[in-house]
Amino acid sequence: MFGDMMGMMGKLKETQQKVEATKKRLNTVSLEETSPEGLVKVVITANRAVKEIQIDEILLNDKEQLEDYLILTINKAIEKATQVNETELSAVAKEGMPNIPGMDNLFK
Repeated sequence: MFGDMMGMMGKLKETQQKVEATKKRLNTVSLEETSPEGLVKVVITANRAVKEIQIDEILLNDKEQLEDYLILTINKAIEKATQVNETELSAVAKEGMPNIPGMDNLFK
């Protein structure tokens, strides 16, 4: 019984280390989102840190339009980054989980 418990604890610790390594790696994964007309471009990491914003000069004269483009493009970039982040982390977590009946759907 203790062998099984110790094995499970070791497996959980190993999984935790893999999750942390994956989080670090996701800091290096860059995703790009561009507004429909290409007037705003946002570069974001898979951990949702904005790294770069490029704005076409045409938008610099219209504050309201610039704000709308920024909100739209940043939100789309965050959505894309969140999807990559969740997919990567859930794959690592699922891979390391012990086979416990009834918990197989937890990380889908």
